[in-house]
This record gives sequence, C-alpha cells and structure tokens, in this order.
Amino acid sequence: MVRLQDRVNFSKSKPLLEYPDLLNIQLNAYEDFLQEDVSPSKRKLQGLQLAFHNNFPIEDPSSIFQLEFIEYSIEKPKYNEDECRERELTYAKPLKAKLRLSSKAEKNSEDYIDSVEQDVYLGNIPAMTSRGTFIINGAERVIVTQLHRSPGVFFDDALHPNGTRIYTARIIPFRGSWVEFITDIHDVLYAYIDRKKKFPAT
Repeated sequence: MVRLQDRVNFSKSKPLLEYPDLLNIQLNAYEDFLQEDVSPSKRKLQGLQLAFHNNFPIEDPSSIFQLEFIEYSIEKPKYNEDECRERELTYAKPLKAKLRLSSKAEKNSEDYIDSVEQDVYLGNIPAMTSRGTFIINGAERVIVTQLHRSPGVFFDDALHPNGTRIYTARIIPFRGSWVEFITDIHDVLYAYIDRKKKFPAT
C-alpha cells in the first residue's frame, strides 16, 4: 500500500542526488524552541526557556513581592488533528509554568520571609504537525522562512549605460521604515521611504 507522502520513482535512471528532508528545518526549529522532551534542569537557554529567563524575576513597585520562574511544562493537545479540522479549532498544547511568589517583611529587607510555589496555566501554544504545519481555526497553515537584511547602513554603486555612476545608500533599522538615497544620471539625489514614491533630497 502506497501512502500519500511516499514518493515513487518510475524512471529507469537512478537519481544523482539525494533529496534533502526540507521538513527537518521546520520540525527541528520547533523542537529547539519548545524543548518539550528535555528535562527542565537540562534545557538550553534558547527559545521558550530564554523568553522566561529574560522576563523573570518580576518585582512589584514597592520591591516587597517577587515572582520567580522555576520551570515550564507542556501538556498533550486536547483534540487531535482531525478533530481540530472538523470542529474548526486550533491544534494547540496547554502551557503551564511553575512560579514562586516571595514576600519581604519590609521594603529595605534583603531576605524573603514567605514564599509560595504554584503551577500556573499561561495559555495554549500552537502545536506543529508531523508535516511541519499548524492548524489554526481548522485551516492548515505553513510558515514560510524568509531572509532578512541585517540592520545597518549599506552603500552601493552601479554604472549606467551612458557611463554615469549611480550611487545608492540604504539605512535599514532594526524596526521601522527603510530609508534609501539614490542619485540619477543628472547627479540629483532622491530619497525613498519603504521603497515607495521618491522625492528629491537636494
């Protein structure tokens, strides 16, 4: 019996190259993000573990209470993939975190006199299927990887067919709009914002 995901090659010549498993890019990245099968004490400082580490501990404005993160756990999805498609649900896993709330007797005191630990339900994390997809509201979605230019200032030049040098400068911020300056064959400087309509900058 041939399954849908199996590839059958009817050609007589053997393939020269092995096809890479492109799904591994998505699956491995998702596993590294969650570290679901790794013991809490052995998790690397990456992905979800790094997000908790960067945001905890949290103190109140009076510096009397402190909320610490201890570890997180991910439970099995409540509904399977087929049920989520039929009921138009999101295929997700419940996320819980063990937190510790400590309190001081006085603001200037350095020692905490009381602490309480408890598992807190934080929400659901979309679960990835074996095909590297997500099921959101019953519809199957896929993440398309993109290449992003690093933030910074970039300079370039090119030779116009009439022999004039065209110079370009791009300012790419970490967040926000791109700004681009370019000269034309008459040495007039123009500016673009987000690669939209140009306007003279001279």
